[in-house]
Amino acid sequence: MPPIEFAPDFLWGVATSAYQIEGAIAEDGRGESIWDRFCRTPGRIADGQTADIAADHYHRWRQDVDLIAGLGVNAYRFSVAWPRVVPAGHGTVNGAGLDFYDRLVDALLDRGVEPFVTLYHWDLPQVLEDGGGWTVRTTAEAFADYAAHVVERLGDRVQRWLTINEPGCIVQAGYRSGIHAPGRSSAADALAAAHYLLVAHGLAVERIRSLAPQAQVGIAVDLWPQHPASLHLLDLEAAALSHDRLNRWYLDPLAGKGYPPRAIATAAWHQKEIGPGDLDLIAAPIDFLGVNYYSRAIVGSDALDDEHRPNPIRRSETISDMDWEVYPAGLTEVLEWAHRRYEFTSPRMVSP
Repeated sequence: MPPIEFAPDFLWGVATSAYQIEGAIAEDGRGESIWDRFCRTPGRIADGQTADIAADHYHRWRQDVDLIAGLGVNAYRFSVAWPRVVPAGHGTVNGAGLDFYDRLVDALLDRGVEPFVTLYHWDLPQVLEDGGGWTVRTTAEAFADYAAHVVERLGDRVQRWLTINEPGCIVQAGYRSGIHAPGRSSAADALAAAHYLLVAHGLAVERIRSLAPQAQVGIAVDLWPQHPASLHLLDLEAAALSHDRLNRWYLDPLAGKGYPPRAIATAAWHQKEIGPGDLDLIAAPIDFLGVNYYSRAIVGSDALDDEHRPNPIRRSETISDMDWEVYPAGLTEVLEWAHRRYEFTSPRMVSP
C-alpha cells in the first residue's frame, strides 16, 4: 500500500467533553447540570457512579495540556460547561468559569495546539431543564446568549467553534429512550427537542458571526449507516425510513432542505414548534461539518423474522465494549454520502 499523504494544513487532534473530564462540579460558582441530577437518580447509572471528580481536569489542566502537546497532535477539541459559565442557564455570568477556559486556551496556544471549542456537549443547566429543557424555545434563546458570552471572552484567540455535539444523540438518548440525561421517554418531547436544538444552533451561528466575523463555525453530528437486514422490500423500506429519521432529520434542514417528509409523516409530527423563519435560521451557512462515526445499524422490518428473511445480513463478530459492531467501511460510506448529498452555502465550507 503506498503511503498516504495529508495536506500541510491537515490537523491531527484529540477531543474531550467537559462533564466527562472536569470534575469540580460544585467549585467556583458552577451550577447544577442535568447530568449531575441524572447521576444521582437511583438506578440511572451503574453502581451509582458520578462525574464529581472524573479526570479532575479542572485542577490538573496544566498537566493535561502537557500530555496533549506531548502526543504530537496540533488540535484539541474540548467543550465548555454551560453551568460553569452561566450557572442559572441565563442571566448572570460566572467570571471564574470563563477564567478557567481563558487560561486553558492560552496554554494550548502556547504549546502550538489549536483549540476547537464545542459550546454544548450535553450538560444543560438543570434550572433550564426544570423550565422545559430542549422542548421549549426559551432554552434555544438562552443558549445563544450563553454562546455570545463565551465568544466575547475567547473569540480573539479561538478560530473554530462547534455549536452543538450530536443533536441526534441528545434527542434519541435523552428525550426518546431516556438512557441519558435528562432521562425523558417521550416521542413528543423528542420531536420538540430535535427542532429547538437546531434552532439553538442557528441562533448561535448568528451570534458567533456577529462577534467574531473571521471565525469558522460548524456543528457535529453522529451519522450511522442504516443497512437493511436483508434485500426483502420490507427491510429495505425500514432501513430507508430509519436513515431519514436518524441521519437526514438533522442534515437536511441544516442544508436548507427542510425536514424529510416521509419521516415527518411516520412520526405524526404536527410541526407546531416551527416558527416563522426557523428553517432559514437553521440553514445558516456553516464553515465545516463535524462527523462522528461509531458503527452501522442493521435495520429489519417488524413484519419479518429471520425465517422469512432471505439471506439475512449479520453483524461481524468484532464487537466493541459498547456492544457495537466494529465496521470501518461505514466511515467512508457516511462521509461520501454527506459530501455528495449536501451542498452547504458558505464559500469557506470544508468538505466532511
